[in-house]
Amino acid sequence: MDVLTDSDVKKYQDDGYLVLEGFLTEAECDALRVRMKDIVEDMDVPPHCRIQFSTNQEEQLKSQGSADYFITSGDKIRFFFEKGVFDDKGEFIVPKERSINKVGHALHAYEPLYKSITYSDKVQGLAKKLGLASPVILQSMYIFKQPGIGGEVTPHQDATFLYTEPLGRVMGLWIALEDATLENGCLWFIPGSHSTGISRRMVRTPKGTFPLTDFVGREQEYEDKLFVPAPIKKGGLVVIHGEVVHRSAQNCSSDSRHVYTFHIMDSHDTLWSPENWLQPTEELPFPSLYA
Repeated sequence: MDVLTDSDVKKYQDDGYLVLEGFLTEAECDALRVRMKDIVEDMDVPPHCRIQFSTNQEEQLKSQGSADYFITSGDKIRFFFEKGVFDDKGEFIVPKERSINKVGHALHAYEPLYKSITYSDKVQGLAKKLGLASPVILQSMYIFKQPGIGGEVTPHQDATFLYTEPLGRVMGLWIALEDATLENGCLWFIPGSHSTGISRRMVRTPKGTFPLTDFVGREQEYEDKLFVPAPIKKGGLVVIHGEVVHRSAQNCSSDSRHVYTFHIMDSHDTLWSPENWLQPTEELPFPSLYA
């Protein structure tokens, strides 16, 4: 199924990202949100596993970077929280459904509704149109961007966390389950920034050392004026090259910005770094998109 035109492909290749309205129907978006509401209602996270998610480098190493709960989440469905939602005993001080930053990283494997979207004819058609020979699913996430407290995502490249040799083999599919606006934290990109490589990597540290991950290199400084906003309506899709620089602001509005997102790698002649935090497991090898 062709969901991309030749001009779409060229725009993606030139800019490093592509905004496609109307990828999912309103009903499909609503079904994904209802299912996640049920998942959150049923969640039971022990206090010592209540990890506050951050994209700040120091905070990453302090929280999820040093947490087994995070680093072993690639083949599980786990819960990561916003800052300031727990008291000093690890108890919720906001309603738990308003506390979550994201759920990850294997919704595509264990949740039938999310699996059906991830492996849909539309997604397969898009991958084929972009020339992916042997795509596999790396991870999936549901991101909440909670009203009022949804945290800023600082400028970054996905390849910092999902590193391959050669580079350029990973892309993200980011589906808006609600309108993503300038007010509630839509994505911003530096067009064309996917052609200059990466300056920072998150790597696993040697076994027995702490924290469990570290960063090699530093994120570059980027001028604000280089970023272009990418607001998108409910049901829209943003295709994100693994090396394009992007960010999103804190959500200071009264509207949430729910998203289902997952990453694909073309595994043909590609080396997945054994130093990446995310690793395939016996329980969940990276599954083929075309299978």
